Amino acid sequence: MIIGVPKEIKPAEFRVAITPVGVRELIAHGHGVIVETEAGEGSTIHDEEYRAQGADIVPTSDDVFSRADLILKVKEPQAVEVPKLRPGQLLFTYLHLAAYPELAHGLLGRGIVGVAYETVQLPDRSLPLLAPMSEVAGRMATQAGAYYLEKAHRGRGILLGGVPGVMPAKVVVIGAGIAGTNSAIMAMGMQATVIALDKDIAKLRNLDLLYHGQMLTLTSNRLTIEEQVSDADLVIGSVLVPGASAPKLVTEDMVRSMKRGAVLVDIAIDQGGCFETSRETTHDDPVYVVHDVVHYAVGNIPGAVPHTSTYALTNATLPYVLTIADEGVQAAVANHPELLPGVNVAGGAVVNRAVAESVGLPYEEPTDALASFG
Repeated sequence: MIIGVPKEIKPAEFRVAITPVGVRELIAHGHGVIVETEAGEGSTIHDEEYRAQGADIVPTSDDVFSRADLILKVKEPQAVEVPKLRPGQLLFTYLHLAAYPELAHGLLGRGIVGVAYETVQLPDRSLPLLAPMSEVAGRMATQAGAYYLEKAHRGRGILLGGVPGVMPAKVVVIGAGIAGTNSAIMAMGMQATVIALDKDIAKLRNLDLLYHGQMLTLTSNRLTIEEQVSDADLVIGSVLVPGASAPKLVTEDMVRSMKRGAVLVDIAIDQGGCFETSRETTHDDPVYVVHDVVHYAVGNIPGAVPHTSTYALTNATLPYVLTIADEGVQAAVANHPELLPGVNVAGGAVVNRAVAESVGLPYEEPTDALASFG
């Protein structure tokens, strides 16, 4: 199989879908790898490093899309990339179709098989290909929140950890999954007062046991969210329903009740956001203000630290890339059941139920839709 890696073109996206280590492994398995020139420059990986491991460096993305059997990316295809996909081609990347229904229609029209990193799911319901970027996004969310709480950046002028004799900031983290836990740990490390909310008592119990009560935990419900958000300095939203739109847990009325200059960071923006007032922003223009509350809702948070993110992502994705390349998509899905929910579109059908419901399209059984693909 020929694996193609184009340069990412989403604004301020500097990650790349593979490292030289990944190229070496694919070549060793008998596959070809095509990398667009300078695709890795943003992650400080140079063309000669890929070439040294056997990759073919090509001048344009057109070369990649026209020659590859499997397109390996980081972010969802942008509008100019969708027409370059061809029927029967495989696409393996973060898709987040619930947040981009127009992309779902575009992919269906191209007749491809689209496998989304974020919906590959193990039997214990964990998301192995989302986890590394959730770790990065969670940690960066706290950093961004601390930065935008500074008065010069339109915040309240609060130091997250305070100083002796002065109260620290109150940080409320909604969702105690991987991203939320990492946010909470970072905030706790910066000596803020941290409250973690989740519906899953087992997650809260685990945090309580790990941190000996230093992190406060509360069961998430509408009233509790309303009470905690109203006097928070920083609120980090990190809720996730795999494949589906994120629930809007913080309403506009709740935002209106917050302190002037408080900060909201919406990690869930890739899935539509968990605050009613959220809209996706970019690293070039990351914040806006609604009801005197600063909103940070960058759609590719880990893209700001591409070197770390690229290596973490390849560590997670490479075993699955090898599996698909070695076995073909049908056999890979049959032999590795966690890949089945990862298949979002196949041919002209949406084959992930949560995605279908979110984008308002009919659902088809993935095994049926994949029958014509090798």
